[in-house]
Amino acid sequence: MAQQYSLNEGDSAPNFSMLASKQRHVSLADLKGKAFVLYFYPKADTPGCTTEACGFNEALKEFDGAGLTVIGVSRDTVSKLDKFADKYALDFPLASDEAGHVTEAYGVWVEKTLYGKTHMGIERSTFLIGADGKIARIWRKVKVPGHVEAVLDASKAL
Repeated sequence: MAQQYSLNEGDSAPNFSMLASKQRHVSLADLKGKAFVLYFYPKADTPGCTTEACGFNEALKEFDGAGLTVIGVSRDTVSKLDKFADKYALDFPLASDEAGHVTEAYGVWVEKTLYGKTHMGIERSTFLIGADGKIARIWRKVKVPGHVEAVLDASKAL
């Protein structure tokens, strides 16, 4: 059965307010009038998530040049996110959604199957939000190779 998503391109970005790595705070209100990338990943310091985070970090100057803020979101604790950010010198905020309100609002908390067992987890997804607060582009079930470049290319259309 295909996953049904409640958010679509053109919809208003759901509200969020989260603590983030390096004693930061990120919120939709603080980003009002600015375009940004909100990407969701399953777990800090795992191979795919590390590759993705390092890819976004390496492209930060290009995202900054395009006027975009990059924010990574997982359900990890802030202390785990701080360790992850320090270990890989990640300069952008890694936000903690421990309670799961944001992952649920964005429809990325889904049933997953691993080795025949089902469990709930974050579906690797990215949302490109325009300065108008609307979702310009959504990538679901992200495959890490080439993804950062695809997001950067799409951001040029904003």
